[in-house]
Amino acid sequence: MPKKPQPPTRVAIIGTGGMANWHARYFKKTRGCRLVAGVDTHPGRLKAFTDAYAIPEAYGSTAELLLKSEIDAVAIVTPDPDHKAIALECIAAGKHLLCEKPLALDYPDARSMARSARKAGVVNMVHFTYRNWAPLQKIAQIVQSGKIGEVRHVEASYHQSWLVSKQWGDWRTSDKWLWRLSTKHGSKGTLGDVGVHILDCATFPVGPIRELSCKLKTFRKAPRNRIGTYKLDANDSAILTVEFANGALGSIQTTRWMTGHLNRLFLKIAGTRGSVAFDSKLSETAYQICTGADIETDTWQTIEAKATPSIHARFIKSIRTGQPDQPDFARGAEIQKLLDASFKSDDLQQPVRIR
Repeated sequence: MPKKPQPPTRVAIIGTGGMANWHARYFKKTRGCRLVAGVDTHPGRLKAFTDAYAIPEAYGSTAELLLKSEIDAVAIVTPDPDHKAIALECIAAGKHLLCEKPLALDYPDARSMARSARKAGVVNMVHFTYRNWAPLQKIAQIVQSGKIGEVRHVEASYHQSWLVSKQWGDWRTSDKWLWRLSTKHGSKGTLGDVGVHILDCATFPVGPIRELSCKLKTFRKAPRNRIGTYKLDANDSAILTVEFANGALGSIQTTRWMTGHLNRLFLKIAGTRGSVAFDSKLSETAYQICTGADIETDTWQTIEAKATPSIHARFIKSIRTGQPDQPDFARGAEIQKLLDASFKSDDLQQPVRIR
């Protein structure tokens, strides 16, 4: 008897701001799922979003969604302070979850979310976007295979320039960007917004960090560092020096002041038998490697990486097969622990041991 086709996984997007468009586009092109609902407290924004992506259902709250809609999974794309409450509400209803980064506002909250999801047996993943880039997946495989030997040194940076460039819009006049500069509006600054990505990219191939020292800086950007209701007090730049659990040393940095780099991610990992590197300014699909005889001539080979499935595709596959995938909430909590330690190090002006 032929196997009965599995119905599509029904997905709702909670929070219909800018990043929701990214999620909608990826879900729309992912086989095996159907985007059925949008949720937002702003009716006009919600209608524009659901109309743009032909989403049939619209709700003003997560509670209304869970009461009225027959969904299997949610993508949480709300501001950071709302992640925990929404996630726990959806977990209690037995829904699978894909949550925007950072997972929570602090490690205890992130750990609580991870434990609740694990106990409920629901698929849970964090949207670390750059796991979609095939070169970073390949670099992790190379490092973990031992091809470049024992890791000794790591350089990692995520640079943006939207505080000096208007290519993404004028932050001085746009709520879309101003909230990212204000702790009162839920921002953890550059470190929490994009530093979370570079921390994931550096530790994904190399492994956990044992100790870190962090310096954060907020530069003056307006009279009294305030625009309207926004106090511009979130960090603009972060520099970390770290020691990995395997003994390797590393430098990790991020800033929004890097003129000439609209959105550049860079990673270089040096080992006892070679080095691998990735620079998104050069290519988002290729990595560089120096091993073997090339070490003696300082020659780097550029290699195109085979495309890998997106996080959205892997999320839906996990739901449909029952096989968990990465990065999950536990991974999100690990990165949150590093963020908390970074803020603590800056406050104390001394290194912090990761426990």
